[in-house]
Amino acid sequence: MAVTGTPTTAGPTTASPTGATAPEAPARAELEAALERHRRELTGYCYRMLGSPFEAEDAVQDTMVRAWRAADRFEGRSSVRTWLYRIATNVCLDHLDGRKRRARPMDVAESRVVEDGIGSPRPESDWVLPAPDGWAAPTGADPADRAVAHESITLAFVAALAHLPPRQRAVLILREVLRWHADEVAALLDTTVASVNSALQRARATLDARGLDAEGAPAGTGPAGAGAIDEAGRDLVARYVDAFERYDLEALTALLHEDATLSMPPYELWLPNAAEVVRWLDGPGRGCAGSRLVPVAASGSPAFGQYRPAASGPGHEPFSLQVIETAGDRVTAINAFLDTDALFPLFGLPPRLD
Repeated sequence: MAVTGTPTTAGPTTASPTGATAPEAPARAELEAALERHRRELTGYCYRMLGSPFEAEDAVQDTMVRAWRAADRFEGRSSVRTWLYRIATNVCLDHLDGRKRRARPMDVAESRVVEDGIGSPRPESDWVLPAPDGWAAPTGADPADRAVAHESITLAFVAALAHLPPRQRAVLILREVLRWHADEVAALLDTTVASVNSALQRARATLDARGLDAEGAPAGTGPAGAGAIDEAGRDLVARYVDAFERYDLEALTALLHEDATLSMPPYELWLPNAAEVVRWLDGPGRGCAGSRLVPVAASGSPAFGQYRPAASGPGHEPFSLQVIETAGDRVTAINAFLDTDALFPLFGLPPRLD
């Protein structure tokens, strides 16, 4: 599905910084400003489509290159934003064509007990990875829109989106998360309003079967569901940080829901309940004693860069990016992503704490 538009007579062109061909200044400067103005929201859209912050950044860069090359064919019959979303959707659909979906450990393997060990790592391309919260909503969005936007980048929601065929995925994100009208989505996808409505209905049914509504919240919770952290939630997170940094397993046990899970991508390992989580922390995970947690904003959830005591010398070294899921007054999941070489720079975390 290519970008459409009747070619027009263009002025002189020059090579862009990406190597593409684009109009001369001042048209070039105007296009660059428009592209950059929408970069962040496009990155969030591509993340929801692809499930990886790194692939999302690559997709947006590809979108910018394609837009640059097609600039002389843009006639202004739609807004620049709509035009860019059309190109970004094409990029994501091309990327997803024939690819295996990304998932969470609980989607691809049976739960384990401590004695089973951590198992073998799987490729990065198998996993849904966390993204910075700053990608969720455009700057200046009102609080209600921000709440919905943050729900829609939680690990559970992005993993659920991966179960949808790519075009259904695009329809649901554009209609339910970004609030586009059905006729706008139909024009973007070169289809009919009836087809868009049918795709949206099927997508909603798939998410409902996974216990989520079409905006990412647990079904029945409304627009301020799992991703909305109130004062009680902030207190819970503060107590979690205190207990973890002191490595007080009794205090941690009191904060965990009885069905709390622990996962550690890129390993298939996931533990199914609080008892096994604490057994792991008191056994193979004992090296986490003395850790420090540095807060970041990731995937609409409380998150931390975890630094363990350095193996040699003073200071602390990166160990994981923890994304914490909560419900009510309990922690329901600890997702510890171990690829710190890639993830820590993405979240602006330092390479070491001295």
